[in-house]
Amino acid sequence: MKNTLVVVDMQNDFIDMALGTPEAVAILPAVKAKIAEYHARGDEIIFTRDTHGENYLDTSEGKKLPVKHCIKGTKGWEIADGLYIEGCKIIDKPNFGWPHWDTEELENVELIGLCTDICVVSNALIIKATFPDAQVSVDSACCAGVTPESHLAALKTMAMCQIDVK
Repeated sequence: MKNTLVVVDMQNDFIDMALGTPEAVAILPAVKAKIAEYHARGDEIIFTRDTHGENYLDTSEGKKLPVKHCIKGTKGWEIADGLYIEGCKIIDKPNFGWPHWDTEELENVELIGLCTDICVVSNALIIKATFPDAQVSVDSACCAGVTPESHLAALKTMAMCQIDVK
């Protein structure tokens, strides 16, 4: 069975810049170790990047979250130092969930990253809906939400939708 790790939006703006949190900083060692584990086994690793343009504040999302972040080409948009492994796929997604997971071949998928309550849950639910027979899991120790409370709520939501929460 093919194993895939999806590393969701581990970008500087979500860790310690525009929308960073202490919880996001705290998961960095666990995220790095999880990536190294998958890489050592030769498993597939896919990174997603939240990607916006300079007109972000004029978008629907920007009007609800008026904080410029993950503007393509900026330091905040980049994956945090020490996480990306050369040759791994990167998906630049313009919103919370990537609607084109059906272009992948996913069987056993684990998601980690930021933010549990927005992009991790969105992508986990899209993947589970697209591949209903796939094994989909989330490592809660490698995720952080906007708040600790919303992190836990997202984990509960995913568990209710038959996503294994570790």
